[in-house]
Amino acid sequence: MALWPRARPIGGVLRAPVDRWSPNRRTWRPQSEYRLRVSLSGRNVLQIGEVRFLVGARIAGGLGGSALVTIVGFQVYEATQSALALGGLGLVEAIPALGLSLFGGHLADRRDRRSIVLLTTAFTVLAALALAFIARPDSGLGLPAILAVIFASGVAGGLLQPATSAFEAQVIPIEFAASGASWLSSVSLVGGILGPVLGGFATAVFGLSATYLVIAVLFGIEVGCIALIAKKPRPIATPNESLRESLSVGIRYVRGSQAMLGAMALDLFAVLFGGAVALLPIFATDVLHVGPAGLGVLRTAPSVGALLVMLVATRRPPMRRAGPSLLIAVAGFGLSILVFAVSTNFYLSIAALFMTGVTDGVSVIIRSVIMRVLSPERLRGRIASVNWIFIGASNQLGAFESGVAASILGTVPSVVAGGFVTLLVVGLVTLRAPGLRRLDLAHQIAIGGAADPLGPAASVESAV
Repeated sequence: MALWPRARPIGGVLRAPVDRWSPNRRTWRPQSEYRLRVSLSGRNVLQIGEVRFLVGARIAGGLGGSALVTIVGFQVYEATQSALALGGLGLVEAIPALGLSLFGGHLADRRDRRSIVLLTTAFTVLAALALAFIARPDSGLGLPAILAVIFASGVAGGLLQPATSAFEAQVIPIEFAASGASWLSSVSLVGGILGPVLGGFATAVFGLSATYLVIAVLFGIEVGCIALIAKKPRPIATPNESLRESLSVGIRYVRGSQAMLGAMALDLFAVLFGGAVALLPIFATDVLHVGPAGLGVLRTAPSVGALLVMLVATRRPPMRRAGPSLLIAVAGFGLSILVFAVSTNFYLSIAALFMTGVTDGVSVIIRSVIMRVLSPERLRGRIASVNWIFIGASNQLGAFESGVAASILGTVPSVVAGGFVTLLVVGLVTLRAPGLRRLDLAHQIAIGGAADPLGPAASVESAV
């Protein structure tokens, strides 16, 4: 006879019949730890119609967005033959996106999130149409017009990202947080892989202007999928709260959460110092001597690893002992970077990059669920905006840091140093953030996520 009977489904809810003795912890564990509306495995998440619409929006947006980035870069370089212009292109979009992110979080916690997502996503359709017009030979418009469109897209992105994160949390029930995050991350990654191929093929066959029209159609599909999702309740704002107080409350909440701040710090420093993607052309040419074909394989390896682990996580999400799992995953990322840095064997390098994708995939899923589960509903947009600043800063500055470090230290030593810095950050976070070290997201999901610091009455109001 088992000492620990399995929790059994009762009316769609997993319940332990009584409080049970834990042979591992030698303590009585409360019944609430076993109360989940459905299994954490996530086998049923796609049975929810609105989640399917959300997945469809992610697929269309991922394809369109990655294709757009590829084609705009091609167009700008073809017109200028300048690597500096390509770097400036990313900066033009990043400055307004990061600069407006906190205000976007404030807006997402004051207004209807679905409306914000719809309007800002609809703007991407207009941006793609504008780029299609600029790409026409008879338009008479050049680089300044392209940069203006990209800048405006950055403004929309600063408002879109926090609202999207908060809106998705309203669409996906908390018991499906892990599997939902895995599905959304998986389809986004697929879009990121296939989008550049789609954009390049369409440009070669149909030309730049027609390709932008295809991208506009994809963005239109994304808008349509979001429009099929019902309007959600709007958070209740704190009375008489000024804009400055509203912007600062999300920052204070993140600073007070060891799990959140630790997870964000791990992502920031791992991507900032541990990334090697920007230097792959140098490794392919000067270290491994495999040429452009080998470079393509090296670039694909991390994405394949991340996609595989995300697909597995849709069925078996790593929620129990999620904090230790996150720390191990980021440490594994740093070790994989070190192996890649010292490798002179092409196949070993592929394996190392594949493992960076696997470990990063685990990290992405756990961090997404941490943000989802530990954020009170009325603060969700502002917390998402802080997280987006961490993500955006690491992504935008990571490639720049890699280039500077390589020019000073040399290519291989700079990547070795980045791997060691990543391991050092993991060690510091492990020591300084016991809240992350002990985090069990399965338990957090079972008790319904984070409590609102102002109480349940401060959560949401009815949709109007």
